[in-house]
Amino acid sequence: MRQLVGPTDEEMFDNPDGSYVFPDLVDQSEGTVLDFGCGCGRVARKLIQQTHQPQRYVGLDLHAGMIRWCQQNLAPRAPQFTFVHHDIANLGYNPGTDKPEFLPFPVGDGVFSLVLAHSVFTHIVESSVLHYLEECARVLTDDGVLRSTWFLFDKKMFPMMQNFQNALYINAVDPTNAAIYDREWLVAAAAASGLVIRRVEPPQIRGFHWWIDFELASPSRRGCSIPEDFAPLGSSPPPVLSVPGHTIG
Repeated sequence: MRQLVGPTDEEMFDNPDGSYVFPDLVDQSEGTVLDFGCGCGRVARKLIQQTHQPQRYVGLDLHAGMIRWCQQNLAPRAPQFTFVHHDIANLGYNPGTDKPEFLPFPVGDGVFSLVLAHSVFTHIVESSVLHYLEECARVLTDDGVLRSTWFLFDKKMFPMMQNFQNALYINAVDPTNAAIYDREWLVAAAAASGLVIRRVEPPQIRGFHWWIDFELASPSRRGCSIPEDFAPLGSSPPPVLSVPGHTIG
């Protein structure tokens, strides 16, 4: 199952000294956490080991097998941790022609101090991005933070793209394999959803994961811009699965 979420190293799933998983977001990580795309509990496991666990944690994922594993192996160790199957269509991990493209989060408004979306917006199409940015804004507390990762490019380098085309997809069969978004479009889409950029961490490899934190927009929060990508060139392809992804777990 670890191959489904990318990193497989043991240290990526363990927190033996009980330190804060997000040391720059101590208050938020001790509060209420929504883990959108929780997978097989990579972050959940570390938060459970954190000396001061979150008061509440909800993990969502479209992969039913990974949710079952988390319910059986992680939830019993922390009663305030729940894991929910987000039953939306995905060709590789949740196939089915009767499933919706996206769904609302099954939680209330303004209740989460930290929303995590690690390797989620990098795997959903443009219409779903707009929906889920709005959902993240809906569920955040006033001082809450959305911590997310993105693949980004500069649309100005592609003059043939229409105004309504803001994403590049690398797989002709399954566009969710990797989705790459225009930097300026992302800033505007966030603003339209009621969010501003709070913090940006450029990728370690050019074109790879940007870490971007968002918060609710307000007159006192001006937000920040996304800088140019000057990271060195490199390669970091995901593992190649030997069986269909949805059959694992």
